[in-house]
Amino acid sequence: MGPTSRETWAQRLGTFRASPSAFMAGPEGEDLGRHLLSDLRSEKLSEPTKVSLLALSLEYPAQLWPDAPAAEVAATSLLDTLVLLPPRPSALRRPLLLAATTALAAGGALGPTSRASRRLLPLLLGLASGRDLGRSFGPASEQRPLQATAWECLRELESCKPGLLGGCLGLLRGLLGQEAAVQPLSLLLALALRNALVIQARARAGLQGLLVAGGCPTEGGPWNWMLAEEGDAHLQPQAPSWPAAEEGECCLAMLELSPEEARELRAAVAQLLDISYLLTPVAQAQLLWLLGWALRGLRGQPPVLFKPQLVRLLGTAQLTLLHAVLALKAAFGEALFTAQDEALLLRRLTLAAQHPALPLPAHLFYLHCLLNFPENWPLGPAGEEAAPLLLGFQLCRGLLPSLLHDPMALLARLHLLCLLCVEDEEKEEKGQDQSPRQYLEELLAGLRQRAALDGGPRALATLCFQASYLVARCLAGQPVVLTPLTHGLAQLYRARPALAPHFVDLLDRVGPELGEPLKVVLRQEVVSRPGRDEALRWHLQMLARVADGDAQSATLGFLQAAAARCTDCGLQQALLQVCRALLRAGVGGGLADLLQALARQLEDPDGRDHARLYYILLAHLEEPKLGVALGPSLAAPALASSLVAENQGFAAALMVQEAPAPIRLSMGPHRAKGPVPVLQLQVEVLEQVYSLELRFRVERQLYAPLGAVHVPCLCPGRPTRPLLLPLQPRRPAPARLAVRALYTTPSGLTCHAHLPPLLVNFADLFLPFPQPPEGAKLGFFEELWDSCLPKGTESRLWCPLGPHGLEALVSRHLEPFVVVAQPPTSYLIAIRLPPDSRLLLRLEAAQADGVPVALRTDDWAVLPLVGDYLRGLSAAG
Repeated sequence: MGPTSRETWAQRLGTFRASPSAFMAGPEGEDLGRHLLSDLRSEKLSEPTKVSLLALSLEYPAQLWPDAPAAEVAATSLLDTLVLLPPRPSALRRPLLLAATTALAAGGALGPTSRASRRLLPLLLGLASGRDLGRSFGPASEQRPLQATAWECLRELESCKPGLLGGCLGLLRGLLGQEAAVQPLSLLLALALRNALVIQARARAGLQGLLVAGGCPTEGGPWNWMLAEEGDAHLQPQAPSWPAAEEGECCLAMLELSPEEARELRAAVAQLLDISYLLTPVAQAQLLWLLGWALRGLRGQPPVLFKPQLVRLLGTAQLTLLHAVLALKAAFGEALFTAQDEALLLRRLTLAAQHPALPLPAHLFYLHCLLNFPENWPLGPAGEEAAPLLLGFQLCRGLLPSLLHDPMALLARLHLLCLLCVEDEEKEEKGQDQSPRQYLEELLAGLRQRAALDGGPRALATLCFQASYLVARCLAGQPVVLTPLTHGLAQLYRARPALAPHFVDLLDRVGPELGEPLKVVLRQEVVSRPGRDEALRWHLQMLARVADGDAQSATLGFLQAAAARCTDCGLQQALLQVCRALLRAGVGGGLADLLQALARQLEDPDGRDHARLYYILLAHLEEPKLGVALGPSLAAPALASSLVAENQGFAAALMVQEAPAPIRLSMGPHRAKGPVPVLQLQVEVLEQVYSLELRFRVERQLYAPLGAVHVPCLCPGRPTRPLLLPLQPRRPAPARLAVRALYTTPSGLTCHAHLPPLLVNFADLFLPFPQPPEGAKLGFFEELWDSCLPKGTESRLWCPLGPHGLEALVSRHLEPFVVVAQPPTSYLIAIRLPPDSRLLLRLEAAQADGVPVALRTDDWAVLPLVGDYLRGLSAAG
């Protein structure tokens, strides 16, 4: 079988990237890796195609070489292909090196018994050190990028096998002074040094001359596989995460270094730090972290080695370097940073965060650094949030939050303000300027004022509650802040009860310091101000969360008054949720009378059953058992498994059963009015069903998601009102609605069934324009007609007429959309197509067998649909 063509490979790679697991499970997946390795040597494929094949092996090595033997074969083949390349310049050498390294590392084949490993490692070190390896490794112009790639491959192998290059530390130190590729070599030496120190410390051994050994391993030579095996189980993170390094710090304290080894280690660290200014900012930050990790906790190695770099970096504008400096401060504290350094860092962070042209991510970074600043001598217990001692309110005046700030920046600044409020008492007693606490109260009042705007954006309300939660968390022990916050939130609920879900979420998250008083004032607001009917469901939702054993008479009085207005099924369920909450709180007496009344007067059969059940539980169970029955917990005893296994009917009652649908759903007449098209659905049942829920899914996402339709009870033979299903088309086009029914049978089982799909025709989307005043209809139509061009399109077609003529056709199908009528020969028709299109028709000069139609629309995509619709009118009759 010959090599695969470029087009075939492009199609195969596209299919693979779409779903790698599905492709590998198919017939072509088993031989994909073998074909890839074979075609890399084919001369019929171009180099760009081969590079794309190698890119696939770099992205998906685990799928192509799933085990160590396959990875070994792949690495061997890739190295053979590399050696066989002609001496001319080629774009394949670097990808081949990377692919061979990735195959060994990802496939778990890297080891002392692997022939490919014994070939690859000396090759990489030879290329990295600049030795002449023959003509097969390209011309001199390719040596520099090939050398940088070799260093990156060695660093990847050292990351996967910590300690592998421990025997080459002396060689790497020697190359550091003469190599042009400073950055990759510096990072590799720092990583290998860090790994060697950790592994030797765990083995309670010294460096054993590793820093002065200068031999270069050859094939089968002295690669430190023993050191790599010891380091395999202790792979450490390479990102600045100082808390994760505490285990290694304790381990490094056990490392015993001789005076000569300590001197060599200091010289190696100083050598790396001296040339760090040549590296990119990201590489410098990585180098500082690796070296700081290596020296942290190591006895006899003072962190003063970093001092010259700090003098250079304290004024840096690079965020990565500033982060590295703060990481060093967290690691070494007062051993490396004086009080003056700490004050300088705080002042620099504060002033930088106030720069008006600062991008939002950088601004948030500076605020995060201030909020988590590592102090030399922090007060209070470890882990407690507090503002740095040197960060006063005067210094942070430019960082106070404002309503004009971005929400993320406002919350970060508010967090800082809350920490400053903890130290507010002395300034307030001295009668100085506006205190942080006063500013905080004014800010929260402004946030609540914006959230109280009726119909305001949801984001403003969300921001208000996020800020309230942040204040409650940071200042939980300060009643002087929480008391006005509580009353302010109560006023917000009074102004906008529709925010009840936000209040419920806030109560679920805050502690008792704010939660308990807030529950009391919100309950008082609800029971004392029943509000309008449209706010009743929000009051009931809030009361279900805050109702308890206190103020029983006021709560029950509110519920009795609300029961008369709960005619909707949803309101009745919300009312029963409040009764359930009162039951769990141990409320009796008047609640029993209320439940009896609800069991008689509620229209929903399910609601009456719930009310009757709650009354029976209240009358027959004591409070502890009542709590278990209403709210099962993990502490409640479970049913015996043998009893449950024997009672299959009980198990079936707890599950949703799939059953043949006893329901017939059909489309009613089109209702052309309102802001959106609405389908009228006719429902017939073959047997009695309860709590019917019809769920609709639009195929191809032509419309916005549709809400479910609920019917409390349906009986066969009893006429039902049409069900209304509003549509929100994303473009005017017919669609199919998949329908699923969920219902309860008279025997108490919950069932679901799939109903035949409903077809939404193009004409079901037609909506009329508002009727213009009498005498202005023709001008109104002409204005619409002219507005369609030049953006839209115009067309003409012939509409056949039935035996009853044009007047009967318009009266039957287009009557709601007629703007100007001159029966029986001329009609001007304007149709609105949601979401924002229009269709205008001129039916003029009708003849016996048909009428010419001129049409205009501002959406050319509806032209085929309009033509099909008009041609089908005569057939519809």
